[in-house]
Amino acid sequence: MGLFGKLFEKKSCDICGGEIGLLGNRKLEDGNLCKECAKKLSPWFSDRRQSTVAQIRDQLDYREANRAEVEQFHVTRTLGLDTKVLLDEDAGKFLVTSAPRWKEANPDVLDFSQVTGCDVDVEESKSEEKRKLPDGKEVSYNPPHYHYSYEFWIAIHVNSPWFDKIRFRLGRDVEIDTAGARFVGTLNPRTDREYQERERMANEIRTALTQVRRQVRREAEAAAAPKQVVTCPWCGATTTPDEAGRCEFCGGSVRN
Repeated sequence: MGLFGKLFEKKSCDICGGEIGLLGNRKLEDGNLCKECAKKLSPWFSDRRQSTVAQIRDQLDYREANRAEVEQFHVTRTLGLDTKVLLDEDAGKFLVTSAPRWKEANPDVLDFSQVTGCDVDVEESKSEEKRKLPDGKEVSYNPPHYHYSYEFWIAIHVNSPWFDKIRFRLGRDVEIDTAGARFVGTLNPRTDREYQERERMANEIRTALTQVRRQVRREAEAAAAPKQVVTCPWCGATTTPDEAGRCEFCGGSVRN
């Protein structure tokens, strides 16, 4: 079969067995994936071409099991703008989604303990605005007028078998123009109210996730620490205090 024939050769999805249309193939390391099965993968997954059919099957099994996690997810706190970070602080879990009907979108539910870090990146774009002369020539204003655009990006680093980072933009760009005022030197965007608010939101997300990560790790370390046997000052019994620091016999506090 020639190159032309191979190009139009019908292929089947190695996951569902369905026929793949001309432009519907999603190549895997050792097979083919239809676009409908590809839609079921995590939106944060980016290594499809380097994944085997077996690995894709495993991820789709995980994604199906994730639906139960989504159904049990109870939002206690919402952070962000268009893309939101939803926290279930009672269960120690979170998810990131831009879908208004997020339960139908099946967003990945992660434990706080899976967070390994959180970064805030601000990308600046700058362009000069010029005025047009009667002959059509464009010249600079005096002083020059500049248009600045700032994109705020959040990158949540996680320990997951399927992806290691959740990166999303925090709302639309912050736009700042220097026209209409004498502008000298370097622009300080932190004097702009919208920039300040976007920075506050970004830091709120970073602080929330890093704080819960530290809390979960402290609790895990405390749970793994050897239990100390003490004498209860209330009943005199030799006891191993519970998590609240109370005597297992009389319930009295044995903490100093």
